[in-house]
Amino acid sequence: MSTPVHPAAHAPSPVMDPHIAPPFPEAAFTILKNTQLRKNVAHATDVIQAKRNNLVAEKADWQELRTSAAAIRAHVLANLDTYLQQFETACSAAGGTVHWARDAAEARAIILSVLREENATEVIKIKTMTSAEIQLNPALEAAGIAAIETDLAELILQLGDDEPSHIVVPALHVNRRQVREIFAHRMGLPELSDDPEALTAAARAYLRKKFLSVPTAISGANFLIAETGSVAIVESEGNGRMCLTLPRTLIALAGIEKVLPRFADLEVMLQVLARSATGERMNPYTSLWSGVTAGDGPERFHVVLLDNGRSDILGRKVERQTLQCIRCGACMNTCPVYRQTGGHAYGSPYAGPIGAILTPQLEHMQHAQSLPYASSLCAACYEVCPVKINIPEVLIELRAQVIDQERSQPARWFDPMYLGMKAANLVFASGPRFRLAQQLGRLGLRFFTGKDGWIRGLPSLGARWTMSRDLRALPKESFREWWAMRPARAAHDTRPGKGSRS
Repeated sequence: MSTPVHPAAHAPSPVMDPHIAPPFPEAAFTILKNTQLRKNVAHATDVIQAKRNNLVAEKADWQELRTSAAAIRAHVLANLDTYLQQFETACSAAGGTVHWARDAAEARAIILSVLREENATEVIKIKTMTSAEIQLNPALEAAGIAAIETDLAELILQLGDDEPSHIVVPALHVNRRQVREIFAHRMGLPELSDDPEALTAAARAYLRKKFLSVPTAISGANFLIAETGSVAIVESEGNGRMCLTLPRTLIALAGIEKVLPRFADLEVMLQVLARSATGERMNPYTSLWSGVTAGDGPERFHVVLLDNGRSDILGRKVERQTLQCIRCGACMNTCPVYRQTGGHAYGSPYAGPIGAILTPQLEHMQHAQSLPYASSLCAACYEVCPVKINIPEVLIELRAQVIDQERSQPARWFDPMYLGMKAANLVFASGPRFRLAQQLGRLGLRFFTGKDGWIRGLPSLGARWTMSRDLRALPKESFREWWAMRPARAAHDTRPGKGSRS
């Protein structure tokens, strides 16, 4: 695709852009001070996880479903070129138009070109993380096009000038009192209560006018069906159905990995997705769209297939499994790190464990290098993943790549962390130096050790460790020292039956 890139296509998001986001530890440290956010996240993830566990437990064949889902996704990735071409052929035959976008800038340019043909000044949107990945909303705004989010959670965030913090439940960090304040201010409803039904009714009234008057919509895609050229959308509120059926023009943006071979594959994927994402047996709304039908739905249907680094991921054996993801968010709900920080600390539309492996790869390991370390490697994410992505394995591989990058860089003699690691390398490379360091450390740390044997505060660089954790004092002797002294101790033991024998 050689469509010229519109200048607005390069407009960045003010927050969720890995190019400008702070490192994860820095962002997380700030968020950890927000007790209300942490409380909101913990409550929401507990509720979702409990529902998910109950519905998984009722499926005697849950592990078989996971195996089938993983096999389908792995098969697709091994034959992705074939199924994408099959999808394009089927979609085009049904009256759709398929565009191929190599990167985010090209995807934005394609969408802006279609919208200019429509003379669009507004678009209604179904929740799509892919549009956030390519920074579409800022590009639309710069081009004079207002994007109206129709998903309730996305609407809350848009009106509150906030960013998503969860793949499935974007406003998970916001409680209903905060929602009431946002709606009351932005919708001009000062008497609005924080009753969930009242809040939902206010959002419905606000959006209904847009559904009926805006002729262009932008959606994502949960799945693309190669066999039929269909786009599958699953959601819980019906806003997706409205966006699919009422506008004159529909643009679907999807990553190239979203394709499935057959319509029948949905039988497996929809079961594992609904249970893993929201703890439901089936999503309330599952919509499928195939091309254009006269008198029924949009008159123009475009699908933008986005690469944006996915082909590079596909070519790497360990990292390829990242593309099996079906965006259920189960890994986030079970992750102890995400539970404490929420999604904003990840600086990307893709938060949690899956974001920790996907974002660095989409950025070609040039940004977000701290994300592979945003994990305890407890493997809880692997246990709940419905398509069996071994996230810890990928995290370890990415950490190795970060280290390789650092080794290839010039010496950073003014970087305290670099100097510390070089010093550690020098010490650990020699047995005598290591033993000397133990002795010196034992002497030096005496001044910071409490009566209970714990070190609770260190100066300078050591404070970065003790500000968030305690440290045991070094023992009076190392294991090697203890082991070496065993014969001498035995010889001087005067207890009956002990000591040397004549």
